[in-house]
Amino acid sequence: MKRVLTAAALVPIIVYTVLFANFWIFLGVLATVAVLCYYEYDGVAAAYGFGRPGPVGYGVGLLVLIWESDAWLLIVGFVLLALVIAMRDADLAKTLPRAALLAVGVLYAFGCWRFAIPLREQNPHWLMYALLLNWAGDTGAYYVGRRFGRHRLAPEVSPKKSWEGSAASLVMSMAVGSAYLVRFVPGVGLWQAVLLTGIANIAGQLGDLAESAMKRGSGVKDSSSILPGHGGFLDRVDSTLFTLPVVFAWVRLAG
Repeated sequence: MKRVLTAAALVPIIVYTVLFANFWIFLGVLATVAVLCYYEYDGVAAAYGFGRPGPVGYGVGLLVLIWESDAWLLIVGFVLLALVIAMRDADLAKTLPRAALLAVGVLYAFGCWRFAIPLREQNPHWLMYALLLNWAGDTGAYYVGRRFGRHRLAPEVSPKKSWEGSAASLVMSMAVGSAYLVRFVPGVGLWQAVLLTGIANIAGQLGDLAESAMKRGSGVKDSSSILPGHGGFLDRVDSTLFTLPVVFAWVRLAG
């Protein structure tokens, strides 16, 4: 019940923000979500024993969201900065892991959300589609997996996930996501919508497993308890973080 009530409260806010809000409201909500994701990642990363990635990640991450110049300049500069910050630790054996945790956290929690901005600028329904296909897929996986899941998908990473749930996620995502895309984004054919949704769903499922692997490696069950019935923000958006770059790449390559 908590899961349903939380979703019922969040969905109208998300729909309004993506489809109807002005840019500054959208950017404010996006930045808030990204900061919360990084905060939760920071806690998970700290459990690995190399120390927290630190507050620098928040500042650089917010810069990633609004950066409009050459992205490679920002990324390379940040990686170098992460190395410099990490080598200040007295235990130099932790230098590379600390720098890596900081760099991955910023690119994961902020870099992936950065793709939401150009998708919305192209057409707000592109961003809504990227979110919706994961909602549909997660719903299918949750209910079918609980009821019929027998064959473990990746037992060492996430013991509860099953091949049956994964298949349900793909089917539900392709049905709902493809229908939405064809209906609301002009010029997208059915076969294109089905193909893209299938690829994006697989990326999202990999994102889900990636976050599970991070948590299992650190011994953390949930990234936080901020969302009743769902855990943390990362637990809710881990699929979306992997899906957004895929959808953006498709839009960019398709012109």
